[in-house]
Amino acid sequence: MYDAAALRAIEVAALAHESDATTLMQRAGQAGWRTLLAHWPQARRIVVVCGPGNNGGDGYVLAAQAHASGREATVVRLDAQVPRTATAQAMAADFEAAGGRILRFEGALPAADVVVDAVFGIGLSRAPDAATTGLIDAINSTGVPVLALDTPSGLSGDRGSAPGAAVRATRTLQFLAPQLGLQTGNGPDHAGTLSLDALGVDAHCLADAQPQARRLCARDLAHWLRPRPRNAHKGSHGRVLCIGGDHGTGGAVLLAAGAALRAGAGLVEVATQGVHVSPLLARWPEAMVRRTDNVYALAGALEAADVIALGPGLGQGSWGHALFDETLDAASAAGTPLVLDADALNLLAARPRALPPGAVLTPHPGEAARLLGVETAAVQRDRPDAVRALATRWNAVVVLKGAGTLVCAPGGLPWLIAAGNPGMATGGMGDVLTGVIAALRAQGLDAEHAAACGALLHAVAGDTAARTAGERGLLPVDLIDALRACANPEVHA
Repeated sequence: MYDAAALRAIEVAALAHESDATTLMQRAGQAGWRTLLAHWPQARRIVVVCGPGNNGGDGYVLAAQAHASGREATVVRLDAQVPRTATAQAMAADFEAAGGRILRFEGALPAADVVVDAVFGIGLSRAPDAATTGLIDAINSTGVPVLALDTPSGLSGDRGSAPGAAVRATRTLQFLAPQLGLQTGNGPDHAGTLSLDALGVDAHCLADAQPQARRLCARDLAHWLRPRPRNAHKGSHGRVLCIGGDHGTGGAVLLAAGAALRAGAGLVEVATQGVHVSPLLARWPEAMVRRTDNVYALAGALEAADVIALGPGLGQGSWGHALFDETLDAASAAGTPLVLDADALNLLAARPRALPPGAVLTPHPGEAARLLGVETAAVQRDRPDAVRALATRWNAVVVLKGAGTLVCAPGGLPWLIAAGNPGMATGGMGDVLTGVIAALRAQGLDAEHAAACGALLHAVAGDTAARTAGERGLLPVDLIDALRACANPEVHA
């Protein structure tokens, strides 16, 4: 997945070795017309909103194709957005010469069956001005499907955020290569359904373009979750220790433990407040649960663990503080892998300290902001930059949760999780993720791959559970029930 600079580099390589600007623009407009026909074949009134650059030129080509097919094709533009590039000027002239109609925007768009957004594409890196904001608002208020060419206007294809008004497209047709920002943060809500057309450009033109992330989807689970050997035993799959569950938050560590079991850990031990022991055993009799009223009750458990999941329901009181300090001291001394979530992250932000190698942090945007010492809005404004900064700051693998979850190791190329749904935005989902990652780490995956595979498995389980009865009302326990099937892709291919 790429950013705007890389896409421009790909275009330069294509122009140098394969094609010319006119041919690429014609291919883009024709690809947009094919996409429109494929998804809205009954549309008769096509309104194409064109900007002053090459994205607008793509729109003029599409409008010419629609006009030639006998549709009512109208281009709308601002007075200040007449074509500026020679290629776009030529496409606009061809459209007019063929009898196409170009209207000045005067506050509303003509009646349409489909609106095409060809205003800016990847060409805008600032908030739109007042006139363009009015144009974008008009596109969003039409109530008809919107097809965006390349990038919804106003959305940053690099960062997944919008500094001002931005088009909310029904579908976005990307050109040349996929963009990271369309699949994280606000990107999915603005881009809608994504498709890609490489415009006939050879793959070698991507060789010198710097990717910004790697995309993972459900089929990639099979890369990590392979069939187990026939002589495997419980010790082969690791021992996970889940620590958390202060008074009133015992459900959090229960969810983490259940997820670790369903994700395939060989043994799962839980250290929690005594009041939670019986309910936890009633729900998960397979777990080994110890009453942990103080740090001394952890004796032996920390040393025996292959992986420690710390944070679900831990709290920030004296009990949580004591267990946090004792666990990090023991893990640092022994080199035991850690997965930190929830209040373990809040305690870490409040009392920074070095982490043992191979630690995994799983913050939501608010926790990420505290770990970086910034506002949550700053994290969401540039999620790719935030996850890279977190990984560097804490020398740990980081899972930045949210729409388009990102996973990054220090100095590494982020992974984008192309799965999950809004139904997962409910309390307890992060506790399940913690247990899943800890289980995969215990089964032998290194920190980065356990985090990437765990985030993907968690998201795919969420999608699987949502297919049964919908997203609204989806609970963490529904994910745990779906984990087993999703964690065995060779059986459920």
